[in-house]
Amino acid sequence: MIIGGAEDKIRDRVILSRFATLAGGADAVVVVISTASSLGFEAGERYREIFTGLGIGTVRPLHAMTRQQANDEAYVHQLRDATGIFLTGGNQLRLSSTIGGTLLAEAVMERFHAGAVVAGTSAGASAMSSHMIAFGATGGTPKHRMAALAAGLGVLPSVIVDQHFQQRNRYGRLLSVIAQNPSLLGIGVDEDTAGVVGPDGVMEVIGRGSVTIIDGASAETDAWEVHGHRPVMISGVILHALPSGYRFDLRRRERVPMAPLKALPGGQIETIASS
Repeated sequence: MIIGGAEDKIRDRVILSRFATLAGGADAVVVVISTASSLGFEAGERYREIFTGLGIGTVRPLHAMTRQQANDEAYVHQLRDATGIFLTGGNQLRLSSTIGGTLLAEAVMERFHAGAVVAGTSAGASAMSSHMIAFGATGGTPKHRMAALAAGLGVLPSVIVDQHFQQRNRYGRLLSVIAQNPSLLGIGVDEDTAGVVGPDGVMEVIGRGSVTIIDGASAETDAWEVHGHRPVMISGVILHALPSGYRFDLRRRERVPMAPLKALPGGQIETIASS
């Protein structure tokens, strides 16, 4: 689950409730990794309260502050039976530089491959991909040197994720990254919005905003010859803006058609299940 940040924690809690359900509900064991957050312990405890309130049986906040701690077996052991792992917001570079390449990062991947749901919000969402936007400028025009990249955790390969997308005007920087890395699929996630990616690579959008997908596989650009902070030309990208309820196949790079509707007596509408 890639969450754009500022997810609803008080009212309907659509996104966090979906995470709780996918993790196993009352039988779930959730580990909250708050390394990215400057609040650290407080952030972990906040999510412990939320997830406990949503009916999750066991919630373990884990705040690895150093690489030594991220390589400590006592920390890693906390993930041994996790059915859900939640990465909080904060600073994605702090998260990746602290746990990247450590036993803790390996344990996250092991639990993920064993079937645990892994979710990241804000900085945690950025760190989910193999290539990560570490920091960058805002604005709608793509420019050279607009964003700096770093290695992410690799939970979701072949994509690059940006968060708080519409709220912080990050369209230009995601475009600039795709111009330089057209093999990656750009995913911009609005606040209180999430992309839920299944084992088949199909992402479902849930929440209040939209997920913007930028596919530059067939695009043309002059990014390789632009210098300084000048604007970059990129032409021929495929753009998808998907609100809640829509699905997208990340492997095929195409939107999954909505199931057809059938009229029922009395004017009601029924969704026909698609195979």
